[in-house]
Amino acid sequence: MLTIGELASYAGVTVRAVRHYHAKGLLREPERDHSGYRRYTADDLVELLEIRTLARAGVPLARVRELLQADANTFAAAIADIDKRLQAEIRERQRHREQIARLTAGDHLVLPPEVVEFLDRLRALGIDERIVRIERDGWIPLAAHSPDKIPDWIARKRGQLDDPQLTDFYRSLGRALDRTDDRQLIELADKMTAYITTIADEQGDDYVGGGIEPMLVELLDALAFDSWPPARRLIELLTERGWTGWTMLQRAATASTRPR
Repeated sequence: MLTIGELASYAGVTVRAVRHYHAKGLLREPERDHSGYRRYTADDLVELLEIRTLARAGVPLARVRELLQADANTFAAAIADIDKRLQAEIRERQRHREQIARLTAGDHLVLPPEVVEFLDRLRALGIDERIVRIERDGWIPLAAHSPDKIPDWIARKRGQLDDPQLTDFYRSLGRALDRTDDRQLIELADKMTAYITTIADEQGDDYVGGGIEPMLVELLDALAFDSWPPARRLIELLTERGWTGWTMLQRAATASTRPR
């Protein structure tokens, strides 16, 4: 005869677990002896071991009683069903592990590889990390909303980045982050206007316009303004020079009248 502590020890569980199995009706609760202690038999130990084995295998406690009382065929079918469920859970957990692993990959979590490559190229060119972050934040909603357009957009950006004038513009923008006086912004607006006008004359206005939906334009503009408030002043300076817009540039004479 075994005490509850001895039973738990032999079965490799806690006394609390034994009492829990009693409460769930899975394990028979023996009568107390004349000293007031419950005494367990070898049969109780075998039954407890069966319960423990099923529970550790992932069988819900609600089904343990059913399986303990099932015939061989019913037991085998139930185990196969439980195994299928466990395999599905393992696959789901594996997907979670992959997502967690991707968290360590930074930009790769939310951006397609070609955009990550473009951002890395900006970094390699020595562009201020804050500018790279503004670019990154703009690409995230674009990639989520229009993933099929990303290859064309990024190919255009790669081509533009081959132009030293654009690289110089990015660097000027980075320097202007720390200097918000008009002198710096005017210099930047002059450089930006010269570059945009040259590209538009060579490639057409649509090339610099971007072809992005108005709803996204509003969102991306807001992201830029939140990240760098002087962008609003820069747009005013660009408008004075014949261009307007931030995400979607347009000649001022034909620009949309949508409010900003």
